[in-house]
Amino acid sequence: MCSTCGCSGDGGPVVTDLSDGGKHSHSHEHGPGHSHGHDHGPGHSHDHDHDHDHDHDHDHDHDHATTVTHQPSTRLVDLEVEVLAKNDLLAARNRGWFEGRGILALNLMSSPGAGKTSLLERTIRDLSSELSLSVIEGDQETVLDAERIRATGCRVVQINTGSGCHLDADMLARGLRTLDPPAQSVVFIENVGNLVCPALFDLGEASKVVIMSVTEGDDKPLKYPHMFRAADVLLLNKLDLLPYVNFDVERCIGYAKQINPGIEVLTMSVTRGDDLERWYDWLRRQVTAA
Repeated sequence: MCSTCGCSGDGGPVVTDLSDGGKHSHSHEHGPGHSHGHDHGPGHSHDHDHDHDHDHDHDHDHDHATTVTHQPSTRLVDLEVEVLAKNDLLAARNRGWFEGRGILALNLMSSPGAGKTSLLERTIRDLSSELSLSVIEGDQETVLDAERIRATGCRVVQINTGSGCHLDADMLARGLRTLDPPAQSVVFIENVGNLVCPALFDLGEASKVVIMSVTEGDDKPLKYPHMFRAADVLLLNKLDLLPYVNFDVERCIGYAKQINPGIEVLTMSVTRGDDLERWYDWLRRQVTAA
């Protein structure tokens, strides 16, 4: 159970290698090069003697309602700190793994339908002859987006989170073990479509990229400040639809800068190909820095 958002990855995430269709489920891995195999098969058992003596005599009067005041909310805060602290430790391991291999990892986040997968398809087709690219896809269910990426000829691994609403550092580590990206390459991480929890979970990436479309409303940076505060760059997509929607580009950029003065904003239309070269130039600069 993720105490931050209440999501639960029942049964654990499933990693699918699109090159062979193989699925790899939960295995308690703690980094791309570190794992503990726990085989809990039908014959596996733990001898836990839970002797709960139910003969509890309550020969005293007390008000049960008043004895638990504030405890649930206090424990929730403790759990949130524990979950994020553990994730940050695993993210640091991922980051070291990337840096040791000269790999640039980018965490792409957005609402569903903002254009993450379309952006990746276009980027791969335009830059695959120049850069070594691979993708980790995050979705609750299906391999639909991963199939789209595979159709470009790019190496891709799918992570299905079940009821989970975001990727975390441990899931990414498992995906990386399957993906096995080459040194001096770029790994795009397409997070689950969600403007809330993905912003809170460090994966070990070099940069966070938030994609937003003009169909979402220009007030999104104010409504979801954690996402825009965490992002290094905002890609404002679908400008070809401006004649058909009520969206003020300058106001949206102003809100984003109000939340995060250092955020870089790039406007574009992926489907029409407008201004994509600015995104490619940004990407090349990050590769050089990595």
